Amino acid sequence: MTSSISVKRAPPPDVSKVIKQRGIGVLVSLMVGLLTGFSAVAEEPVSAAPINRPRIGLVLSGGGARGIAHVGVLKVLEELHIPVDAIAGTSMGALVGGLYASGMPASEIERLINSLDWQAAFRDRPSRTMLGFRRKQDDRNFLVRYSLGIGKDGLELPTGLIQGQNQTQILRSATLSVAGISRFDQLPIPFCAIATDLESGSEVVMDSGDLVTAMRASMSAPGVFTPVEFNGRLLVDGGLVNNLPIDIARQMNVDVLIVVDVSTPLYTRDELTSPLAVTNQSAAIMVRNRTGEKRRGLHGDDLLIEPQLGTMSPGDFSRVAKALLAGELAARSSKEKLNKLAINSDDYESHVLMRAPRHTESPNIDFIQTDRDSSRYADAVNAVVGGLRGKPLNRALINEGLASLYALDLFETIDYKLINHGESNGLEFHLEPKSWGPDYVRVGINLEDDFAGNSRYNLAGRLIMTDLNALGAEWLTDIQIGNRPRFATEFLQPLSWTQPFFVAPRMEYELHTVPMLRDDTTLAQYRVRNSLAGVDVGRELSSWGELRVGLQRGSGSSEVLVGDPLLPTTHYGTGGYVARFAYDTLDNVFFPRHGQQFTVQWNGERRALGSDYDSNKVFTEWQYAKSFDRYTMVLSVDAGSSLSDHTPAQDYFTLGGFLNLSGLTAGSLAGPHYAVGRFIYFRQIGRGGSGVLELPAYAGISIEAGNVWNKRSDADFAGLHHDASLFFGADSPLGPVYLAAGVDDRRRTAFYLFLGRSF
Repeated sequence: MTSSISVKRAPPPDVSKVIKQRGIGVLVSLMVGLLTGFSAVAEEPVSAAPINRPRIGLVLSGGGARGIAHVGVLKVLEELHIPVDAIAGTSMGALVGGLYASGMPASEIERLINSLDWQAAFRDRPSRTMLGFRRKQDDRNFLVRYSLGIGKDGLELPTGLIQGQNQTQILRSATLSVAGISRFDQLPIPFCAIATDLESGSEVVMDSGDLVTAMRASMSAPGVFTPVEFNGRLLVDGGLVNNLPIDIARQMNVDVLIVVDVSTPLYTRDELTSPLAVTNQSAAIMVRNRTGEKRRGLHGDDLLIEPQLGTMSPGDFSRVAKALLAGELAARSSKEKLNKLAINSDDYESHVLMRAPRHTESPNIDFIQTDRDSSRYADAVNAVVGGLRGKPLNRALINEGLASLYALDLFETIDYKLINHGESNGLEFHLEPKSWGPDYVRVGINLEDDFAGNSRYNLAGRLIMTDLNALGAEWLTDIQIGNRPRFATEFLQPLSWTQPFFVAPRMEYELHTVPMLRDDTTLAQYRVRNSLAGVDVGRELSSWGELRVGLQRGSGSSEVLVGDPLLPTTHYGTGGYVARFAYDTLDNVFFPRHGQQFTVQWNGERRALGSDYDSNKVFTEWQYAKSFDRYTMVLSVDAGSSLSDHTPAQDYFTLGGFLNLSGLTAGSLAGPHYAVGRFIYFRQIGRGGSGVLELPAYAGISIEAGNVWNKRSDADFAGLHHDASLFFGADSPLGPVYLAAGVDDRRRTAFYLFLGRSF
């Protein structure tokens, strides 16, 4: 059942004639009205439509990326001085129509579309550089970057691949001038958007409420975008029920319609070659059948425009320019018919003046609050955006604050709206926790084969329990099986929202293999077991770093795995201090194109704290990435030293493997002191998708130099191994995939098939 709409009104008088008849006083009143503050809205907006011309309604269909052609049509309508008195749109037609109805001219909509990074617009998770430092660490240790929720019935998934956070904020910024308007017939151009009620399957006509939410709901393709809650209903793409809302526009007090249809054409028989193509064809048939019914409702004076977009798919946002041009050409081909609806320059100027946004001034923000459903996060909101109080509304600062909150990775969407209490203006924030949270699991895999009979694998899972109390505590637990079994758990308790200090008790158990070498010959392999417990205190340094210090105590053992069985098994105790500073601004942990990563850690073993001996151990990692178009250069250095004269096997560093002296077998070098440097150069050679979905592929080389030493005095440049590699890689949802070949200056070679973290 279609909901009713209330946008009919009698056509008001010609503004220019009224001004001539009633004098300059009317002009002054008009200008005052245009400059009124953001809360002032006329009960019945004045239209510039002259009495002696037909009122024109614009109908914009859905069609995904094909709907960008609507903007090309709007450009031609403006050139020909054709006024638009009402707009009804579905899906992408609702997005373009809503922007135009808000007072944004076609040229500004075109600039917005051309300036958008469509990859970012359809990607919810903030870029890695914007993530909080703790969430950046989830990308390390070959863990998959996506998380599954844990609910009462087991694993849970989001209700859509895209939650629409970035898209919402783009639209919010673009329509801020009309943010105080809740009835869409009071917009500069009356507007309606069409959506589908996901529960009942009925058509929903949205003519009031929040404009951005209405546009988002109308274009929420099921399974791709998360359904949108609007006035208590769960809504998805309106194209399911009314992709061409001619009947709705007819009810908006108009006399003639301009209808723009960008519906997806049907595949030919030769193109129906896959199950996906057949499924898409079935959906397209249903939409086109309903569209055909609507088109039969056109009258003799109505005008139908069909941009010729060929086989362009609804998801192909890489062809924006083509869609814009197709819209322009289609409108110009109907120029003769369109000219019958044109008005003279003076009347058109009056029309444009009256449809300009009425709210042009930025109000002062007097207060900041959360809505009732988000009150739990009021302290977090105040900590992040509280500084906006007492200042003029600033979209850039608001978006920066939203990005900081979203980077906590706790929320499905974060949005705001302008509200007023009497003479005070403010921002009200709504934070929607993830519907598939607040507990998540991330899984990962690490596989390595050197094609010489040596293979390694590790399967890992991370349980992330978030939002455990009012200060945002979280509990991380890692379980790993394979060549390097590991169990670790850490509870992180922030001390406040405004002061980023934390306390973190932790436990860890791990097994790994360490070779014993002499003159590059492996004498034995030891299996080392370590267990420890500790507590750290620290401080997060914005989103880029962390500083922590702590105490830890544990025990371990090492026994011969390969070698002389008479070699002794040793048991030892550990205990001491740990201090760590980490800095991370890399945009991608696997194939970084920009940023740096730096870590330095000191472990101080002390007998007084349970260790068998006093010792100090330091190690550091540094990585720097810089890109030029498709080309990227990465420099990195790792180094470490056990500062004691006697260093047991469990404290040895290891080298060998892909990008870690690539010509050597993984872990084939071990010692108490090590250093390795790398120069990596790669080029992006493929995108793997057509815009929104992209799987980058790379080809590159590396040059590496490094070694391990038994004594610091042995370290010199003359003893370095010099290695190189040639690799092909792809950044997949499961982590990086590499096919590589490495060579060492001592005539050793290695080949790798690698899935997971490289070094």
